[in-house]
Amino acid sequence: MKIIFDTNILIYIEDPKELSPNLQELLNIIRRYGHQIFIHPASLKDINNDKNVQRRAIILSKLRGYPLIELPPRPTDDFLSMMGPSSSINEINDNKILFAIQKNAADFLVTEDYGLHKKANRIDLDDRVLSIASALDYFKNLYARIVPKHALLKEEYVRNLDVDDPFFDLLKEDYIAFRDWFKRISIEGRKCWVYQEEGKIKTLLILKEENELIETVPPIPAAERLKIATLKVDLSGYKLGELLLKMAFQYCIDNHIFEIYLTHFRKENDGLIHLIENYGFESVGFLKKNNEEVFIKKFIPLEKELPPVEMSKKYYPSFKDDQKIRKFLIPIQPEFHERLFPDYEKRQMKLTDYSEINAPGNAIKKAYLSYSRIKKMRAGDIILFYRSKDQKAVISLGIVDQKPFHTDDLELLLRFVGKRSVYSHPELKTWTEKPVFIILFRHHLNLPKPLDISFLRDHSIPVPQTISEINHKQYMAIKEGGEIDERFTVG
Repeated sequence: MKIIFDTNILIYIEDPKELSPNLQELLNIIRRYGHQIFIHPASLKDINNDKNVQRRAIILSKLRGYPLIELPPRPTDDFLSMMGPSSSINEINDNKILFAIQKNAADFLVTEDYGLHKKANRIDLDDRVLSIASALDYFKNLYARIVPKHALLKEEYVRNLDVDDPFFDLLKEDYIAFRDWFKRISIEGRKCWVYQEEGKIKTLLILKEENELIETVPPIPAAERLKIATLKVDLSGYKLGELLLKMAFQYCIDNHIFEIYLTHFRKENDGLIHLIENYGFESVGFLKKNNEEVFIKKFIPLEKELPPVEMSKKYYPSFKDDQKIRKFLIPIQPEFHERLFPDYEKRQMKLTDYSEINAPGNAIKKAYLSYSRIKKMRAGDIILFYRSKDQKAVISLGIVDQKPFHTDDLELLLRFVGKRSVYSHPELKTWTEKPVFIILFRHHLNLPKPLDISFLRDHSIPVPQTISEINHKQYMAIKEGGEIDERFTVG
């Protein structure tokens, strides 16, 4: 962005005086994100009117370090009539600067001059003529990012990783310029999420926000997207790939980005392709420069008539919740809720969270077991988990991935549940002493506002002792009260 600074602020910056904290922070943000500070030529005319030759020379020598707005537009008669009569050279120059903003010669003017702000209000430019404080607020909000956190993954600067770690060997084979790219993003100050064992990288996620053309044939138009620059896992069986996808998806949701993509050279029996296609990524072409395949996923549903399971898969975490979809409340004990949904922010953290890999907690696709005799639950139905005993609240929401079933066959149970259940092998063996009810589901979200037992009672919603169906009106009360984002639901 081009930002015109009032010369009074620039002179203050160049003086050997301590700057205000707000101005320090504003300058830091402007420089960090590559914006440019300009001077309007009219401002220099004010300086040239200074009759103190030595002071004028010193000030001008400092201001020449900033670029000028070249050939600024001249105020029209209509504009000047809106400004009213000008009683001084300073006011004439102020009008020139404001007109430059109105004609988009720059994006913003930063000034502490009350007269300039008063004139800006008169011509509806008050949102582009900013004080130091308001400019700081604008740029802080512009670059504010909610960054997902996970106890197992460390947020780290890329520059602190060892490019010679064996973890990167395959990437170097696929990408000739990998070292140059790694150096560039290190200098940029790019961050990542990393999991290491004994100093060696085992899992890595690097993200990048973009708003530019994707150069396939034909090209994909520019849009605000999140690019997964690197998603790689060297540990199998722990659902860490799903965990990294969850982190990337959560980053998008928290920061209002509704499209995500990655590029990849497809291989035989490619595990990454299998993973991402399970969560809605679709191949859209190949990059012109190196024939790398491009996969894009959208979060906001475009096809409203998709079956509920397909909706859950293609547009995850979006889901269907119309009146045809059945909804169920499921009670779950705190210890199992914490293992199954470790990303729930209000749970009690344990020391083991920082060292032990919780496979069912990492997974998006999870399994829930009970001895319920219910038979009417279907694929695509909504399940809402009620955490009993301690918090006594509805907290988590999932979509049934396939028709639930009963079995007492241990081998069948192990085959379907795998590492998606919180139970160990001996515990699963005990479960099959009588027919167990298996629900395979995708965890879509934790309610932004968990709903306690008082809310349920106030809205005539049963407090579940076992799996209980609720009607659509009761579900809508939970949806509204729990502040579920309607952009991610299709009614």
